[in-house]
Amino acid sequence: MPVHAPAVSPLASSVAAAPVQPVWDEALLRRYDTSGPRYTSYPTALSFHDQFTPGDLTQALERSNASQRSLSLYVHVPFCRKICFYCACNKIATKNTALTEPYLSRLDREMVLTARHLDTSRPVEQLHWGGGTPTFLSLNQMGDLIDRLDARFGLSSSADRDYAIEIDPREADVFTLRHLQSLGFNRISLGVQDLSPLVQKAINRIQPRVLTETLMEEAHRLGFRSLNLDLIYGLPFQTEKSFANTLRQVIELNPARLSVFNYAHMPERFAPQRRINVDDLPGGEEKLAILRTTIEMLTAAGYVHIGMDHFARPDDSLAIAQREGSLQRNFQGYSSHAQCDLIGLGVSAISRIDDIYAQNPSDLASYEAALDQGQLATVRGVRLSDDDLIRRDVIERLMCDMGIDLAAISQRWNIDAPRYFAPALERLQSAENDGLLIRSGDQLNATPMGRLLIRHIAIAFDAHLPGQTEQRYSKIV
Repeated sequence: MPVHAPAVSPLASSVAAAPVQPVWDEALLRRYDTSGPRYTSYPTALSFHDQFTPGDLTQALERSNASQRSLSLYVHVPFCRKICFYCACNKIATKNTALTEPYLSRLDREMVLTARHLDTSRPVEQLHWGGGTPTFLSLNQMGDLIDRLDARFGLSSSADRDYAIEIDPREADVFTLRHLQSLGFNRISLGVQDLSPLVQKAINRIQPRVLTETLMEEAHRLGFRSLNLDLIYGLPFQTEKSFANTLRQVIELNPARLSVFNYAHMPERFAPQRRINVDDLPGGEEKLAILRTTIEMLTAAGYVHIGMDHFARPDDSLAIAQREGSLQRNFQGYSSHAQCDLIGLGVSAISRIDDIYAQNPSDLASYEAALDQGQLATVRGVRLSDDDLIRRDVIERLMCDMGIDLAAISQRWNIDAPRYFAPALERLQSAENDGLLIRSGDQLNATPMGRLLIRHIAIAFDAHLPGQTEQRYSKIV
């Protein structure tokens, strides 16, 4: 296997500094608005297979010790008190808080089984709790989970750590934030989606602005290093005008980061979405207008368009990492902590360790049964080939830097990158002709319009996609 390439790209500073205000071309966006992966991994999860075993994961954990890479831990808490109709996450809707204690016990068992194969002197630079709703746990249970993580892996008190948790403002208060800070969290993400009461009612998520505002004010007062708000465009009853009103209020709240996701209506895959009336969704033209307004308003307010659906203030660690060429993409989106081995804990969680991906079962019963038998719950995964590793590097740099330095790729992987990727570069010729890409020697830079379609550009380098069903992926724009 080739050595793992460093994430830092000499191209990044010049690409990241490129202007992000698109010269808007609606016809071009429509033409390229096909379905495709979000590339939180390469190969994507559709390439994972069930011949990958818990033994393959433990071997990867042991191999990874030689690298002495830092660790990133993801903990999935699947429980929610109430279903939001748009949701495509792996979750269990319940008001029965008694379910959490058995789940925490299984998580601890998974930690023990994982940690025995790891050199736990490796620092845990990154921690992320997602879901579901992590704040479904009581304050005592959150403290218990942190204690277990610390006992098994050794958590960090470094000022550079990135310890984040997703919060539902409807069930958290200032005491929750104070407790989370005492546990070591320094970054929080609040689900907002939209501030319009009409939209909130249609998606079964009634959340007055005051709930979000109160938490944000307390987070700023407590000194949380970074605060992210999640918004979604394409929801029922949204219009360009209504979403602009939400954006104006959000800009006033001044979060360090914003994630503005494109709602993908896939009711055949996600049952809660069947409660949404397709006739209430904005049409394609309206969605593009919302997207254009979003980019214009946020860039005018000083946010950097990191890529795809992420925006950050210039002094936020995401924007800094992009300028320095160390931005990484993983299952939680963009990350400022490059080259960590990611250990996923909990139902449906995915690990990225050494040259493998490994995923736990997506149903709670199977997850619990595996751990009760004293083995890791891995049900599928993939070990990357040399070609996969090279393509992962290229796609990740493209998604993070909005461009590729083929000379740097050649040097890192000891290949002739222009020759190696000749078919991909040929496939990108039409995108270059249409003004999505500028190629100058070995440098490929996405133009402002190309940044909006970066997933389409990345597809050219994907060797697995031709055998997969396009319907399994969301629309690019």
